[in-house]
Amino acid sequence: MVKLSVIVPFFNVQQYAPDTLRSLKANAREDFEFILVDDCSRDGTPDILARAERELPGAVLVRHEQNGGLATARNTGIDRARGEYVTFLDGDDWLAPGYYQRLVAAIEGLGCDFLRTDHVQCTARARSVHRVPVGRRNTVLDPRAAILPADRSTSVDYAYAWAGIYHRRLVDKGLLHFTDGLRTAEDRPWIWKLHREAESFAAVSLLGVFYRRGVASSLTQIGDVRQLDFIRAFDQVIAETAADRDADALLPKAVRTYCAIISHHLGSIERFEPAVAKKLKSLSAAALRRMPQDVLDEALDSMDLQRATKLRRLRRRPAATGVAA
Repeated sequence: MVKLSVIVPFFNVQQYAPDTLRSLKANAREDFEFILVDDCSRDGTPDILARAERELPGAVLVRHEQNGGLATARNTGIDRARGEYVTFLDGDDWLAPGYYQRLVAAIEGLGCDFLRTDHVQCTARARSVHRVPVGRRNTVLDPRAAILPADRSTSVDYAYAWAGIYHRRLVDKGLLHFTDGLRTAEDRPWIWKLHREAESFAAVSLLGVFYRRGVASSLTQIGDVRQLDFIRAFDQVIAETAADRDADALLPKAVRTYCAIISHHLGSIERFEPAVAKKLKSLSAAALRRMPQDVLDEALDSMDLQRATKLRRLRRRPAATGVAA
């Protein structure tokens, strides 16, 4: 039986894919499989992956006929996965040797639904450790209880899918798939769903994933219309949280986070193409008006004056016609 399925989407990452694949080879084990999803790359990535299919133990290569985005590529991998456990890696990141063996041992020792790990962020030559915002380590916890408090960073704000490992029963329960077609913020509805509906999780102080930040081809660096998918992602978070049995307690966290993300994008609006910047303002204004207004008012009252004032002004912006996400 396959113990671990590692799902790795690739899209136009010929500069970084060799490092990623070398690190996978340094993590290979006879009961591990590496599902390499080529999301219709147009550079040299397909040739690199063709070689990896021959040379990387446990490699399974899947090709998309058209580009679907990160969420769709991950779903393709989940559907092909045979492992008792599932994890993710992005095609421009890399791993420490032997990391996956330690990761599997950690979740088997704790016996929980999913495990969250720290990671190393790499920006050019700078390295910084980013910790899961969970105080208790190596202890099985209730995922729902880790969503709050609303005014602090919690586990749902640490949304990186590759910073953890997930038991197959989450796939069987329909909790591990992503919202198809989301091209950014795809981890947000996903992590909220895990924390609302899974039964157990833990955080461990295990470093082994190296997250490459500031890649020019990454959507986090590109100011085109795909960035606006965060609106659809957080609309889903709000809608699903509003339908939850603990909506009164959880909605303030969801609304406050949505506001913070809107504020973040508006704060760097100059990186967007002019038409996209205009659309960002219109869609954000409409999103603010869709939120539960009493909860939104409380969230704005709790934020710093400068951000709250900008968001209140945006909420009053006249609705634009013919603008859709």
